[in-house]
Amino acid sequence: MGQKKLIRFASIKTFANVKEYPQNMQGGWNTFFHNQNPVVLELACGRGEYTAALAQLYPGTNYIGVDVKGNRIYIGAKKCLALQLNNAAFLRTQIEMLNTYFAKDEVSEIWITFPDPQLRTSRAKKRLTHPRFLRLYKQILKQDGFIHLKTDSPDLYRFTKRVIGLYKLDLIEDLDNAADQTNREDLKIKTYYESLDIAGSKRIFYLKFGLPDTIINIDDELQEILKQEENAE
Repeated sequence: MGQKKLIRFASIKTFANVKEYPQNMQGGWNTFFHNQNPVVLELACGRGEYTAALAQLYPGTNYIGVDVKGNRIYIGAKKCLALQLNNAAFLRTQIEMLNTYFAKDEVSEIWITFPDPQLRTSRAKKRLTHPRFLRLYKQILKQDGFIHLKTDSPDLYRFTKRVIGLYKLDLIEDLDNAADQTNREDLKIKTYYESLDIAGSKRIFYLKFGLPDTIINIDDELQEILKQEENAE
């Protein structure tokens, strides 16, 4: 590990707005923030630009960026400290462990911003909008809570829309070119990864959706559909 990363890993251990694999945090985030405001997560937050920007836009909401890479979290956490954003924090852990750190109904919304689209069909279960992740989110998300997906990947966008349809999720908003279709301030936020335009789509796709009380398990059927589509290409 490079010296720069080592310094960052050591630094975040001293940051008041960073929790690394904490114990006994379920149900305790309002105590951590010293208020009863809604708690919103940004998953795979990377450098934390979205977490910081959302916290600035909506000071009456608590935002937590979640990522496993401490050297990236360092950038966002340091910025939030400098800006004195008391409603922004960061959690270092794997997303698969979310229910270890949040209690039932503790989270009001989840943002998934420019995640790895995991383009190969064999890796579809690693997509953060795959039903196996949605079931995890359901464990911590309030009944009237919802999920935001913002991506430049048309493949991830189409996949997520397929999941929404197959699993009878509640589609609230669907934009296939957000830059031209909305003036919402929270969708104007740009991250480092967005600026790279890795997908080369030159479009930003956005979906907002809710989860039903029970998410049916037709995951094998979903995987078979994806395989058939891949073979047909």
